[in-house]
Amino acid sequence: MGIKVVEFSHMIMGPSCGMILADLGADVVKVEPFPNGDNTRRLNGSGAGFFPTFNRNKRSIVLDLKSGDGRAAAEKLVGGADVLIENFRPGALDKLGFGYDTIKATNHALVYCSLKGFLSGPYEHRAALDEVVQMMGGLAYMTGPTGRPLRAGASVNDVMGGMFAAIAILAALQERSKTGKGQLVRSALFENNVFLVAQHMLQMAVTGQAAAPLPERISAWAVYDLFDTGDGEQIFVGVVSDTQWSAFCKSFGMEKFLSNPDLQTNADRVVHRGEFIPEIKAIFKHMTLEDALARCEEIGLPYAPIAKPQDLFDDPHVNRPGGMVDIVLPNGTPSKVPTLPIDFDGQRLGLRLDIPRCGEHTAEVLRAIGYSDAEINRMATDGSVACEPVSAAADSLRKKA
Repeated sequence: MGIKVVEFSHMIMGPSCGMILADLGADVVKVEPFPNGDNTRRLNGSGAGFFPTFNRNKRSIVLDLKSGDGRAAAEKLVGGADVLIENFRPGALDKLGFGYDTIKATNHALVYCSLKGFLSGPYEHRAALDEVVQMMGGLAYMTGPTGRPLRAGASVNDVMGGMFAAIAILAALQERSKTGKGQLVRSALFENNVFLVAQHMLQMAVTGQAAAPLPERISAWAVYDLFDTGDGEQIFVGVVSDTQWSAFCKSFGMEKFLSNPDLQTNADRVVHRGEFIPEIKAIFKHMTLEDALARCEEIGLPYAPIAKPQDLFDDPHVNRPGGMVDIVLPNGTPSKVPTLPIDFDGQRLGLRLDIPRCGEHTAEVLRAIGYSDAEINRMATDGSVACEPVSAAADSLRKKA
């Protein structure tokens, strides 16, 4: 890709954007705060997977941006970059001298990407989290039953916000190839959430009726349900076309419904679900999950067993070559992580760099922007950067080479 990215970020939204660019081949340098790095490294509970999921293929450098030497090193790094990513609270980087207006004066070709809670408007200075915008943006209402708003089971706005930021960056880089100028691009959690619920907003506009929460919705399809099987498992089955309805009835011994004049179209069947759903429930209740899955596969229906996230480590499709890459977790434990859900000529995007240790590449990155090992050692001693001591002898050999 040949693009140099400097990432000032934490949590999910900014790191996911940087990871997408890194997976696509960009050289992404993650600037972490002195002395202990990104606080996301130390989250536990539901946040324990954040750092190892969204920080592969990056290099880590630890700088104290409040020190003269640390700030100077960051300025040099940003001065040679194509892209800067940041997702800290509004104004945080401006106070440190790394706001867009300051940076563009010395690097007019830089694409500066800010990932925030809100874009311009009355809310833009509010603090936000994925759960906050899901609550205020209608997604939690749509996910849970009435009176029990429920956030989605993954950080959907954070991840999609990072994805849209990456799209904006790539578009800005394309524009720069024509004009030579960079620009400020932004992505936000709340606007991402509004984009996600737009289909429900337009349902109201089209039908005149407000969308019901998904647990209570009237489905667009007659069979789009979760069924219990006889061995205590569950299967989701969708029958979404007349062809599938015919195949389903013939395979499951329900041919009598094919001649029923009230069930000839999907719209008819939605109205008359009560006539056949109880019989379908009874059929699946007398089957094992394995048999039900095989039958649905045989006739080409959309179907799914109900999997837990940890089950995917053993899923044969997820584990096809390229679907997962081997990583080493910060505690030294080997694991796997899913790759980006795209391929190029049938090839998935792989791993170039493992999850970086805190400050693992500080010396390497500083050398690349002109610092000697002696200078790096002095900065480490002074507390401007965090890295292991580097060899002055190796520095001398590099100069001779």
